[in-house]
Amino acid sequence: MRMLKLLLCLPLGMAPPVLAQEGPAGGFAVAVETAEVTPSELESSVQAVGTLTAEASATLRAEVPGQIIGVHFKEGQPLAKGAKLFSLEATVLEAEVNEARANANRSESALKRAQELAAKQLISGTDYDSARANYDVDVARLRSSQARLSKTVIRAPFDGFVGLRRINIGDYATVGQELVDVVQLDPLRVDFSVPETLLPKVRPDQQIEVSVDAYPDETFAGQIIAVAPKSEVQGHSLEVRASLPNEALKLRPGLFVRVNISLGVKSNAIVIPEQAIWPIGQNKTVYVVVDGKAQQRVVRLGDRKPGNVEIIAGLEAGEIIVTAGQMKLYDGVAVRSVSDTPAAAN
Repeated sequence: MRMLKLLLCLPLGMAPPVLAQEGPAGGFAVAVETAEVTPSELESSVQAVGTLTAEASATLRAEVPGQIIGVHFKEGQPLAKGAKLFSLEATVLEAEVNEARANANRSESALKRAQELAAKQLISGTDYDSARANYDVDVARLRSSQARLSKTVIRAPFDGFVGLRRINIGDYATVGQELVDVVQLDPLRVDFSVPETLLPKVRPDQQIEVSVDAYPDETFAGQIIAVAPKSEVQGHSLEVRASLPNEALKLRPGLFVRVNISLGVKSNAIVIPEQAIWPIGQNKTVYVVVDGKAQQRVVRLGDRKPGNVEIIAGLEAGEIIVTAGQMKLYDGVAVRSVSDTPAAAN
């Protein structure tokens, strides 16, 4: 009734004030924070988790039985390929080699006599073939016994670092018993997985950065060396392997690592604050201010950075978006900006 009395008191010809259409109760524009969409450079990257593995690693085992009579290394120390690590008692095998050598020498002499007699046609071809066969058998036995004897000295198969020994001097080593590990620490390998959708973007020779919890303030540079030729069916992912230099020997096989792969820099990317995204069901939307009103628009997201997200469809440079206050908005409501700052990523 009071409003009716006021209207009746207006002079003739004066119309009442016009309220904002479809606005909130009371007819006032909703106060929101806004930002202008501006293009900016965006480094596209993907993150993954992986594990460090050795380029070469071997667990040395006894290939012949015998008592350990010598340990020729210090645990944890570097060693060169062929360095002697263990010696096994070899008296019996040495005797076998001497016997086999004597038999081979005797067969060699017999073969020479057979060759001389055969040249004079004083023996049959069968006798000559028998002498040749006996010699070949004895030589093979000699080589076999020499090979067994050589296995009583266990050597490093490649340059690397020796681990902790698992046997002591005086212990009897059985065939297949683990003795010590030898590991190559430089370079290391990084094995990790990426989504199969990145197949066109991840390739050999691409640079990566690796971080580990042991050195939280450092990153280590590496290079992708191979991408698996097939995708994992269950996880729809690609197995990737990279090489990681480790000259300072800070890293160790088995460490859990975080991997960052740079996919290039986009020069005119549309990047907006992440809080501007307003999810509606399965869609991601943004409120755009057009002629003083909020217009809800579905957008498609790209790469994410801390606090920011790339828009690959749905927005253009120069448009004004709402960055705070979406709870009070709906499509077509009048809005009033209380801030206006660029929406580019920092």
